[in-house]
Amino acid sequence: MIQPQTYLNVADNSGARKLMCIRVIGTSNRKYANIGDIIIAVVKEAVPNMPIKKSEIIRAVIVRTRKEFKRNNGSIIKFDDNAAVVINQEGNPKGTRVFGPITRELREANFTKIVSLAPEVL
Repeated sequence: MIQPQTYLNVADNSGARKLMCIRVIGTSNRKYANIGDIIIAVVKEAVPNMPIKKSEIIRAVIVRTRKEFKRNNGSIIKFDDNAAVVINQEGNPKGTRVFGPITRELREANFTKIVSLAPEVL
């Protein structure tokens, strides 16, 4: 579960390293975001000489959470970190590579481009 003020790692090569969630996209009183949800975040750490700079406000989709995620078949998935992929307004990733595993639920949320770039889909 990701809420405002939560720090996340970036799972792509867009130039950002750490993000801080400032808003969960959805209904007006939505408090938490799970895997596949879009958030608005601010870049806290960035790689030098890249298009995304520190303190820039961006959109990102959650790809991994430390909070366990229960599937319909009863299996539970849990990751070691909270991670997101930076996206543009159309929902396409800004980076050209995605690092680390992601879940199958992103395909159901119409993020097929991120799923195709990922090295492992759980």
